[in-house]
Amino acid sequence: VMRRNPFGMDICCRKGSRSPLQELYNPTQVSLSNTAILHQIRRDQVTDTCRANSVSSKKRRVLTPNDLKHLVVDEDHEMIYCYVPKVACTNWKRVMMVLTGRGKYSDPMEIPANEAHVSSNLKTLNQYSIPEINHRLKNYMKFLFVREPFERLVSAYRNKFTQKYNTSFHKRYGTKIVRRQRKNATQEALRKGDDVKFEEFVAYLIDPHTQREEPFNEHWQTVYSLCHPCHIHYDLIGKYETLEEDSNYILQLAGVGNYLKFPTYAKSTRTTDEMTTEFFQNISSEHQTQLYEVYKLDFLMFNYSVPSYLKLE
Repeated sequence: VMRRNPFGMDICCRKGSRSPLQELYNPTQVSLSNTAILHQIRRDQVTDTCRANSVSSKKRRVLTPNDLKHLVVDEDHEMIYCYVPKVACTNWKRVMMVLTGRGKYSDPMEIPANEAHVSSNLKTLNQYSIPEINHRLKNYMKFLFVREPFERLVSAYRNKFTQKYNTSFHKRYGTKIVRRQRKNATQEALRKGDDVKFEEFVAYLIDPHTQREEPFNEHWQTVYSLCHPCHIHYDLIGKYETLEEDSNYILQLAGVGNYLKFPTYAKSTRTTDEMTTEFFQNISSEHQTQLYEVYKLDFLMFNYSVPSYLKLE
């Protein structure tokens, strides 16, 4: 396979060459060094926010294996990617399958979306022993991708609650939301949970009972809680707004930029800022304020300003 597929041969086994971590902090190419400055600014923003909000991070000093299940490991290129749902995570998982597949895959877009989410196709950090975990956290380049928190939230709502095919979500969460948030709900709505309104979804998220009951689903969980940026030092913070540049920069650092580009395709269904504004128009200022509090650390940490459409109390 390796001989037939030059892609696989190059992409695997980078022993002897510089690691992405070395290339990031001591770039050999001028083109890489300008971008490095931007990422330094993003890293500093996270560090400063963690320091300023140390109260919230003191509660949990030690990460458990369960905290590491979103960190995908690429042994060959010494990289760790923390995936955040609704932030190009399907395409990044596809790319990670190409990088770790030892030549099994060459085009990310040929990998079906559902296959990218099969957990056995990628190795996560929680599958290693404690010494192995520590070694990788210290020596591998760690990165994640973030998105404007409310745009991500609306994207999750649209995908999980307005698409007819997502019956498992309707059953698991929709029925619960309808039962708790809707007065005089019909029997059908209680049974199916497939017509949750955005206002009801927001009321569910800010309800203290929800937080006590179980952790948020990963599609609307905060990046802060999914990737633990105050406990894990991320070398690169990519943004959904600059997805292509940031992704290809990472592939360049990994030494595979010549033959692996991040897949881009224009999706007309993509959740935009205008769309998010519309969704928030029916949310009371009281609920907007409470919701902002839930996602506040993500806003601060990744330098997203308070949306202009919010009417905070």
